[in-house]
Amino acid sequence: MNINIDLMHLLIVTALSFLIGLEVKSYRIQVLKTNSINYFFGSVRTYAFIGILGFVLYKIEPIHLSMYIVGYLSLSVLYALLYYKNLLEDKRSILLFVVMSLVYSFGAIIQTQALWMTALIYVLIVFILNSKKSVSRFVSSINAKEFETLGKMILLSAVILPLLPNTHIIPYIPLSPFKIWLAVVVISGISYGGYIVQKYFFPAKGYFLTGVLGGLYSSTATTVVLARKAKQGNDLNIIDAAIISATSVMYLRLIIIALIFNIQVGKALIIPFLSLSFFGFIISYIYLQKNNTKKEHPDIVDKNPLEMGTAFLFAFLFVVMMMITHFVTNTYGNSGLEILSFIVGFTDIDPFILSILTGKFSVTDMQITVAIMIAAGSNNFLKALYALWFGGRKNTFKSALWISILGIGSIAWALFYKNA
Repeated sequence: MNINIDLMHLLIVTALSFLIGLEVKSYRIQVLKTNSINYFFGSVRTYAFIGILGFVLYKIEPIHLSMYIVGYLSLSVLYALLYYKNLLEDKRSILLFVVMSLVYSFGAIIQTQALWMTALIYVLIVFILNSKKSVSRFVSSINAKEFETLGKMILLSAVILPLLPNTHIIPYIPLSPFKIWLAVVVISGISYGGYIVQKYFFPAKGYFLTGVLGGLYSSTATTVVLARKAKQGNDLNIIDAAIISATSVMYLRLIIIALIFNIQVGKALIIPFLSLSFFGFIISYIYLQKNNTKKEHPDIVDKNPLEMGTAFLFAFLFVVMMMITHFVTNTYGNSGLEILSFIVGFTDIDPFILSILTGKFSVTDMQITVAIMIAAGSNNFLKALYALWFGGRKNTFKSALWISILGIGSIAWALFYKNA
């Protein structure tokens, strides 16, 4: 038996409107601490009738919508009268009026849009009505400057990127400005995502989690912060575990970046980098089990990686590294690329890795894979030096030793790939 489509739509609208009415009643009792219908006209049944009214008035005249508009204006006038009364009692919220307006729109939406749209709006209403406490906690903890930073992310991706030409206009650069900036947006997005997760979803959850999440956007910066904490002489085992875990996460991050920009290189890196990451986490776990300190006061890496100056500097370094790589590969071939990979490991390796992943150089995918592994390995030596310098030899010697071993493992695996 086939059910008439209008009948099905009407039943769905009635059911969802009734459920919204129940949710509003619960909202009044739990959040507004009142069950009085005088705060807002109508009860559970009223919402069901509002949904039915919107459906019927839209169905009667779906072209000019005069009756549908008159119905909504009538409800709005009734609310305005009640709102004026509430203002006299210092009640200013229009939230429930907005909810009523959405319920009224169910009838029009379900007849003009896909069914999932009405269902999604219902789900959003329910979730948002129940999110008052969570939103309040989030707003109280968030730094207002983060909204400015989010605006920068939108500026990077939605404003600047579409304006850039997608043709090769820069000499000696095999990429268009569009693709260069796209790489900046991707790296900035990954780094910013790790920063947000660490700062707002897992704040002050311990040194180890600081190391894991910090490795998502900068294992080097995380190593420096943790090493400075180790210099105080407290919680050394867990700080060693955190420093090693930051480098372990770096390997996973490089796999993701490689898969995004060159899937063949990404696939080639999966086995060695996953193995090195797994080994690093095993060592971290061993030190984590030795920790006897129950109370921790971790320093979160509180420097936002999405500063505009940082993004433009990254773009500049990206272009420079691409030009250098182009010159080295054309002049000195594969051996020159390997030496360059080792040298740039003592700097920020992301611009170099992106340049060889996206640039069209006279090298094979396997040579690119080897270069990335060498750069990652030498970058571990830099982090080991940072750990010893900022933490002191007695405090961070073990973590510096293990990330150096991971670096040696990276380079050794690269040489194995080269000679295979």
